[in-house]
This record gives sequence, structure tokens and C-alpha cells, in this order.
Amino acid sequence: MDEKLRIEQLRKELHEHNYRYYVLNQPTIGDQDFDLMMKELQDLEAKHPELYDANSPSQRVGSDLQSGFQQVTHRYPMLSLANTYSEADVRDWYESVKKGLAGEDFEVCCEMKYDGLSISLTYEKGRLTQAVTRGDGVHGDDVTANVKTIHSIPLILPGTGYPDEFEIRGEILMPWSSFERLNKERETAEEPLFANPRNAASGTLKSLDSRVVAQRQLDAYLYYLLGEQLPADGHYENLEAAASWGFKISQGMRKVRTVDEVMDFINYWDKERKNLPVATDGIVLKVNSLNQQRSLGYTAKSPRWAIAYKFKAEREATRLLEVTYQVGRTGAVTPVANMEPVQLAGTTVKRATLNNEDFIRSFDLHIGDMVYVEKGGEIIPKIVGVNIDERPIIAQQVQFIKKCPECGAPLVRYEGEAAWYCPNDAGCPPQIKGRIEHFIARKAMNIDSLGPETVDEYYRRGLIKNVADLYDIDVQQINGDGSRTKSAQRIVNGIQKSKEVPFERVVFALGIRFVGETTARLLARHFKTMDALMGAGLEELQEVEGVGEVMAKSIISYFHNEENLRIVNRLCNYGVQMQLSESQMMPASEKLAGQSIVISGVFQHHSRDEYKLLIEQNGGKNVGSISSKTSFILAGENMGPSKLEKAQKLGIRIMNEDDFLDLIK
Repeated sequence: MDEKLRIEQLRKELHEHNYRYYVLNQPTIGDQDFDLMMKELQDLEAKHPELYDANSPSQRVGSDLQSGFQQVTHRYPMLSLANTYSEADVRDWYESVKKGLAGEDFEVCCEMKYDGLSISLTYEKGRLTQAVTRGDGVHGDDVTANVKTIHSIPLILPGTGYPDEFEIRGEILMPWSSFERLNKERETAEEPLFANPRNAASGTLKSLDSRVVAQRQLDAYLYYLLGEQLPADGHYENLEAAASWGFKISQGMRKVRTVDEVMDFINYWDKERKNLPVATDGIVLKVNSLNQQRSLGYTAKSPRWAIAYKFKAEREATRLLEVTYQVGRTGAVTPVANMEPVQLAGTTVKRATLNNEDFIRSFDLHIGDMVYVEKGGEIIPKIVGVNIDERPIIAQQVQFIKKCPECGAPLVRYEGEAAWYCPNDAGCPPQIKGRIEHFIARKAMNIDSLGPETVDEYYRRGLIKNVADLYDIDVQQINGDGSRTKSAQRIVNGIQKSKEVPFERVVFALGIRFVGETTARLLARHFKTMDALMGAGLEELQEVEGVGEVMAKSIISYFHNEENLRIVNRLCNYGVQMQLSESQMMPASEKLAGQSIVISGVFQHHSRDEYKLLIEQNGGKNVGSISSKTSFILAGENMGPSKLEKAQKLGIRIMNEDDFLDLIK
């Protein structure tokens, strides 16, 4: 057979087998036969690079060639749903829909609320062309290369009858089985465990190496179809059509007409969800007719035609075996309950946070107690009670430790605080690694080529002992055996680029206790240089908005530490920004004094951050949400529809960027 025809045949057959295995769960060939076909395709494609196809089944293995994610504006904004936890709220929502439709008959589509990462997929002529995360609802990250590695998402649609162009939305998930396997692998490698499948899926999808995404076996369920030429007016019917095109659709979806049928659906899945292969945290209810959806419209934050019912946290009883202790970035020591394994919300729970010593005392915890465990928000396990009647006679009361479990330093407890701290911040490994992880974070120095795993590796190899050591690392040190030159160069480039990060984020990146992102910005704007901040006294620091005595003392203590001073001086010598830029140093006016301003949309002349700076420089205040106290909205293109609707309702002025720039001239 002609090799070009053979490539086309293999691609078609492998797409079909992927669909049968990952969507229908009805494989027709074994793994070995599939692997042999894939190997043949890869060999032929390597032989014929001119026949490259971005949507070939061979592309699902991933690549390490990505350099970051591009921001994309959603064609249709991705809004969040209103949440409820009570039957009464569901009935109220149903009645409000009935009233909004003036008594017109309507159907409700009931479906599972999957606990994953929202994704929007665009298809053109049956081929996947773009995958974008929810982001802020208006803009998201283009993660197309990563999504192509997820086998349950079709690259080329096997069905027929789909529109030439459409968008389908859903959730990217990590199945319980993949989550358990991944955490076992990380535990064996002595790496930090993921807290839950959602975090694991989110972290995986944001990986800059799509090979990592391919290895972690993510899944996807799709739940909403958008476009100009949809097959039906009914949401339920559109999803049925999407299923025939090759998409994996929400399990157990049902169309009902009465509120009692809605509650029957909720009550059934409240128990049955424990048997699902992926995490769920509730039920989504949608008015089925798209015309009726449009008629009902939106509130400021969410659609009136949909609501999410959240399941109550599951509770189970299990035995407390021991209490261990973890040390965080700031030195805070957190006690952790180690328990007999128990199934809770779809996963095996063996540990739960105990918060602090006062929490332990409030329950009078003893080793061997039968404790009641819940998952707060279906995510973090926590102890919520103790069955005193089942306490063993010889049970020993839990006593909080006196020394750091990592470095042996005597613990201290500061006045007015519940936590105990390890004061050995310069020599305690978890604190050192935690500060480095904070330093490289997106809202700090934004060195996105690094992560916790890399920090841990470099620390163990002796490459870094503090944040300043990052700027000494070279490609050869990272590369080691020579197998990862590209990734090593990307890391070094990312570290060098961080020298351009503005001063205010450098202040935040230092990790000064109690100094968050907002306070760091206010400190930077007030003192303008690192030298001025380092030399500030108690009273001068308290002149800054939001800085009280405790925080001021923490800042002074940080800069009186000789090791911290050495690190800051090294960062300065490496070229990290230690003062506001010239534009930020400009004298501030009072033209916007007393005004609260919301920014929304995409701008032409300046970035959103630059406009926020201009507002502050001219005496205004940036606020994130619209209220009756909002002075005006600085609006660019593609302003969110919910914000627009609320602004119009409250009669708030909407100003474009040209008028704004004229205002502050």
C-alpha cells in the first residue's frame, strides 16, 4: 500500500480506537495491537515529515517545545453559576424561573457538577482548533497542545451532522484512579502530594511540558454547546447530538418537568456519586430551552436560568493512629492527624489537618480515638468531632511537640498567635524551600519555568540554599548528564527575565511575614526604593495604609536579620529591581482623589496593570467589583456582560480609555 494512504488509514483507525476506549469504554482491540499500530504510524510520519498533521493520534504523547501560554479572549464569556446547599433554595430558583417565564411551560436539564478545571474547545470543520481555560471568565490561557494529549477529547470528530464551527465547554478532570496512582508515585519519590484531583488536574493542565500532561491520563466531560447553527433549541438535545459526534457527555443526565423530579435526581446522585470514577461536588440545573435561557437572561454574576446545588460534605468515623507535624514557609508548625484509611468523597483519606495546639485541646484528642472526618468543601479532610465513648482505656493524650521536627530547634509561640513556630528560618529545610517557592510564584517573580519539584531537586543537589542562589545557576549545572539542554536553557532564561519584574512584586517575593500582595504594592509606592524601606522605622511604616504595629515590627525584624540583608544585597547586585521605575516615580496628582474605579475589558494604549498604576498615581482607588459606591468603570473592548448589566442597572458611568487619559492629563 502507498505509504501516504497507509498513514491516513492508521490515523483514521487509531482515532476510532481512541473513541471506543476512552469515550464509549468499549475497546475492540488490545493494548499491544494499539501500540503496534501507533508505532507504525510514528515511524511513517517520521519518514514523511511533509505529511505532518497537528491532529494526528501520534500528537497525543505531548512535547516539551512549549514556552508559555498565550492569553485568549473568550468569544462567549464563561460565567460562574450561583451555588446553593438547600432544597428550599432549589425550589425558590424553580419558582423564580416560572415567574420569569410568566407561567410558560419549561423543562429542566439535570446533570452532574464535575469538580475539575473548566475548558472551552473550539472545532472548525470537525477538527479541534483551540482549547482555552476559563481564566477570569473573559480571558483564558490557550492550552491546546496540552488538551490534545487527553484521549477522551476528539481531535477529529468521528460523527456527522455537526456545524462547521462551534464551541463546546466542559471540565478537565483527573480520575480517582489516576490521582491515587500519581500521589503514590510522588510519595515514593518523596515529593509533595496533591491535595485533591482538581488541584492535580489544574496543575497538570498548566504544565509547560505537554508530555507530563500525557503521562497523567486526564479525562474530560463536556456539558454545554455554543454556536450559530446548533442542531436544536434544547440543551439536552444538543448534548445528545454532541455525544453522537464523539464527545464524552455528563453521566446520568436527565430532563425533568417538576421540582419534585429535580429533588429526586439530587437525592439519587447524593448517594450514587460515590461510585463514579471522577470527583463530583453537586448537581447543575439548567432551563433546557435556549430561547427560554435568553429570555431569562443574567444577574450581575450568573445566569438566571441555571443553578448549582452543592452536596453537603461527607462524614465518616475512623481511628486516630498518630499525630505528625509539618513546617511551612513562615516556620509555622501544623499538626497532622494520621488515621486508619477511610473512603471519603471518592478517595482514600489517611490524613487530616489539626490546625494548631488549641484545636487539639478543644477536642481533647487522644491517640486511638474514633474521630469523625469530613472534607471541607469536598477538598480538605478535617476532624469535626470525637466519639468519647469508644476511647481506649490506655489512650494517651496528644501533646504538642516542643522542638522542630525538621531541624530540632526549640519552638516559639508569639504573643496573640495560636501557632507555634520554628525560629531557625535560615537553617530549616522546609522554610528555605517554601521561601524559594514563594519567590518564584506567578504573583511574585513569575519564574514559571520552575516549580516545587524543581526547587526540591536543586536544593537536594546543593544548587540553591536561598532565593539569591537562583541567579548563580547556569545551564551546565542544571543539565547534568546533558539530557535536558532545552529545559535547562528555558529555566535560566526565566530566571534572567525575572530581573525585569517591578519593584512592588520584588517586595512581595521576599516573603516578609504578614506582607501580602496588596501591602507590598503600597509599601513600594510609599517608600519607592528598597533602601528607604529597609531603613524605615516603626512610626513611618505605620503611615502606610493597612500596616499596623504587628506588621511593622515584622518588616523591621526581617531587615534586621543579617542573612536577609545579604540576600537582598545579592539580589540588588544581580540586577533585580530595587526601586520604582521612572514612570512610577512621577509626582502623583489628586485628579481621582476619593474615587473608586473598576477596570474591565481589553485595552489598546496601556495594559490593565498600567491603568491600575495610573489610577493610584492620581489619587484613585482600584476596586474589583461594581457597587453603588463605584465612581466609574474604565472599560476596554469585550467588557464582561454581567458587569455591563450591573453598571447600567446602578446608573454608573462607563468611561473609555481615551476619555480616561484626557481626564488625568
